[in-house]
Amino acid sequence: MRVLLAEDDPLLGDGLRAGLRQLDFQVDWVRDGEAAERELRAEPYAAAVLDLGLPLKDGLPVLAAVRKAGVAIPILVLTARDGVPDRIRGLDAGADDYVVKPVDLHELAARLRALIRRAHGQPQECLRTQDVELNPAAHTVHLAGKAVALPAREFALLHALMLNAGRVLSREQLEQRLYSWGQEVESNAIEVHVHHLRRKLGAALIQTVRGVGYMLVRDKPGR
Repeated sequence: MRVLLAEDDPLLGDGLRAGLRQLDFQVDWVRDGEAAERELRAEPYAAAVLDLGLPLKDGLPVLAAVRKAGVAIPILVLTARDGVPDRIRGLDAGADDYVVKPVDLHELAARLRALIRRAHGQPQECLRTQDVELNPAAHTVHLAGKAVALPAREFALLHALMLNAGRVLSREQLEQRLYSWGQEVESNAIEVHVHHLRRKLGAALIQTVRGVGYMLVRDKPGR
């Protein structure tokens, strides 16, 4: 899943970006509040990590502005401000979660996964559609109980489709979810990944909606 990281500390930001990428997130990193607000308004991120003490524009006004503009992206506030009044202000401004520095990377990733699940109406950690089960934390996929090995990009595509089961996603929407800044996207990359997923998980799992995109089918044909 593609997330936005807004953090001005170069060492912390670089460490979080590298760590989250190791945990299967695609990360776009900005270093000031104005850039954070611009990206949150413009890009369909799965979630965002927002530091409050940002240059040019503080995190709280950024948070309030994007919520006023109708941006519904789950936002996790990451800050050194650990007082209860500070946490209350952040949550009241529209934060979905609040983590005080220093933060454990695996806890941060788990909180992001939980925010993304809830944003898609998925209460359980494991996603299940037809005979397919996907565990984002363990990075595993099972088909009728048998493990299926998927490379990172195919796993990310299946994850995006399962979070939106029954909903059509365009190729552009899928590319936005799978690739962060600076990553080259082949013109037929999504089609190739879909082909591989169908071969491994069954041709009927992913439906092509001609001229629109792809949809994960909730139920097997005939049910």
